[in-house]
Amino acid sequence: MKLGIIISSNDPETAWSALRFGVFSIKQGDTVKVFLVSKGVEIEGLDTEQFKVTEQMTALIKGGGKIYACGTCLRLRQLSGSEACLLSGMKDMHDIVKESDRVVTF
Repeated sequence: MKLGIIISSNDPETAWSALRFGVFSIKQGDTVKVFLVSKGVEIEGLDTEQFKVTEQMTALIKGGGKIYACGTCLRLRQLSGSEACLLSGMKDMHDIVKESDRVVTF
C-alpha cells in the first residue's frame, strides 16, 4: 500500500506517534511519504525525554520513507529545509494525496 501521512501538529507525542505509525507501516511492506504542514514543520525541534521524535524520523528514512516540509510554512517560522525534511510545496502534498492508497492526518 502507498501511505501518505500529513502532520500539522507540533505536539511531540502526536508527531512521535505519527512517525511510529509510518515506521510500522514500512515494516509491513508499505511505501510511506510524510508531508509536514503548518506547525508540523517544527518537527525537528520536538524531541523530549519521553518522545524521541528525531529518532523516529531517522528510522522512517532508513526504512525508505520520505519526509517533505512545506516551504511556505518553514519561511513563516524563519526555518529552512534539511536533509531529513525536503523543502517542498503544495504540489508535493497534492502528489502525495493523489498517489496514495490511504492518507492519514495528525
